[in-house]
This record gives sequence, C-alpha cells and structure tokens, in this order.
Amino acid sequence: MRYSLFFILLVLCGAFCNSQIKITDSTTKYPVSYATVSFGNGQGIFADDEGVFVFNKKLYPDVDSLFISALGYKNLNLSTENLKTELILKPQIDKLDEVVITTVITKDRKFKTEELKPYLDDDYYNCWLPTIESEIAVFFPNESDQTTRLEAIKFPIALESKDWNNRKKSNSDKKKFSTLFKVNIYANADGIPGDVLTYETLVFRSTETDGDYHELNVQDLDIIMPDNGMFVSLQVLGYTDKTGKLLPNKKYKEIKGREGTVKIPTNFRPLLPFTDEMDGHRTFVKRVFINGNAWLAFKPNNGFNSSLLKKELFNYGIGLTLNRFKDE
Repeated sequence: MRYSLFFILLVLCGAFCNSQIKITDSTTKYPVSYATVSFGNGQGIFADDEGVFVFNKKLYPDVDSLFISALGYKNLNLSTENLKTELILKPQIDKLDEVVITTVITKDRKFKTEELKPYLDDDYYNCWLPTIESEIAVFFPNESDQTTRLEAIKFPIALESKDWNNRKKSNSDKKKFSTLFKVNIYANADGIPGDVLTYETLVFRSTETDGDYHELNVQDLDIIMPDNGMFVSLQVLGYTDKTGKLLPNKKYKEIKGREGTVKIPTNFRPLLPFTDEMDGHRTFVKRVFINGNAWLAFKPNNGFNSSLLKKELFNYGIGLTLNRFKDE
C-alpha cells in the first residue's frame, strides 16, 4: 500500500514538473518575465516573474501550437509536440534602439507638479470586468509646451462589499483579492497606441487594501511625454498568492452546450470604473491573444458588446501626476 501511494505521488510530481516551461533570453540567459503565451485560438496565459508557465496536453488538449511574445523580443511560433522545458527568445535589437532618451533631466532642475485626478466610481454596473484577453489603453494629450515627465499613474479600482446589501457603505467589509497587473506606456501613432516608451517591466499587485485607486510611481524611469501625447495601458495577468507570485491557473472557463464547448474568459477582480467625465473616445482596447489584432476605440459600432457603451461610459478614468519643467 505504501509503495503504491509513493508511486502515485512520484508520477504526479513528475507530471507537474514536466508541465513547467521556462522562457529565457538567448543572450543573457535571464528569464523573460511575464511573456505572453498565445494558443492561436483567442486564448492564452502569461509566464510569471521567472519566465515560467504551466502547459501540458492534459490541461490544454486542443492546443497544438504556441505563439510566444514579449516586448523587446522576436516572436516565437512553435508546435506543442515534443515541447521543450526551456524556450529561447531572441532580443529585437532594432526595436530596443528606437527608444532614445532625448531629454536629460538633471536632479536640480526645477519643475511644477500637475495632478490629473483619477475618476472614481463604486457602482459595480459602471465598471469594466477585467479579463486577460484585453489590454486597455487611455490617451493623454500633451497640453503644455514645457518638458513634461511622467511621475506617477493612478489606476482607479472598485471594491466589492462582502454583503451586497451594504455595498453602498464605505465602511463595509470588502471581498479580498490579490491580482497582478501589467502596465505599458505607448507613443501616439496617429491616434492609436504605437511603440512603447520604455521596455522596463512594469507590474503591480492590487489588493482590497489599496482603496479607490492604486498609485504606481515611475519617476525614476524619466519617461518624457511626447509632443503629441501618449497612451497608458493596463492589463490583468491573473491572481497571485500572498507573496505576489502569479498563480498558474486557467484563465478561461469551458462551458458545454448543444453546439460544443465554449471558452469564456475568466473575470478578475478588482473591477475598473469607467466614466463619462473625460472628453471624447480616449480609451482603446486590444484583444491580446488574437494574433495581429489591432487597437480599437471603445465606442459604439466598433465591435464591442458592453452595457457601458449604452450608458455613454466611454473611458477608463486613469489619473496622472506630471512634472512640468521650467525652461533652462
């Protein structure tokens, strides 16, 4: 009996270990953190901070190819047959060279701080339900002729009460969550998100203790706002353990119906409040696991089936802290 139990545990351990795959940089041999792993069918997962993701045929029996991508690297297409435990990504040197610091900010240079407030809302029905298939980007115009540095980003979140009847009370107990988000900052390319302005990996963990928004300080990156503005994006990576480690759980549900199995993306908490107080259609959405899909403005008649549009809630209300530098 003991021998049989030991054998079963050994088999399970081996199966789990064999399902772990690591993505590494071909030059440095360092892990590629939070790389995107697309399945080619509109679904996918993310690697964690150590470049590791979990994949095997038992978990994903209908997936026969993987599409690996990460900022600053060449894309990798491969079959799931005889999949190796280590995948190598090659740096895309020409892309890395495009990010050039054109303005040097000295430590003693004086600046004035300007706050663009986040738009907060606790109404669940005014919120976007985050799924890892969607990346949301918000456009910010440059409304100054002064050199402007991005100091901090404020991402509004809506907390859910444990007791639905007390949901409107600010002191009600909130549902617990621990969710990892990834942030990108893009140049403005003719009105849509273009090239990234930094290849630094920007992630943060959000919990119910954050309050109405999570503030991410990026001052040390010296990101200068281009003359024609920029986009700030947010993308949910999944739930984490209590240490902030990304959990390797499935990111979609499989529902069986008359016409076969339908895969529905999992909704993650916290909810993201949308607003009607921002001018125009400044929010764009990209389906990250559908290869080659373009950014689309979040507005009516643009392919979105959302109750937010019926309420004319077109924008996710991100706030910014900006440093406006005086001329030298």
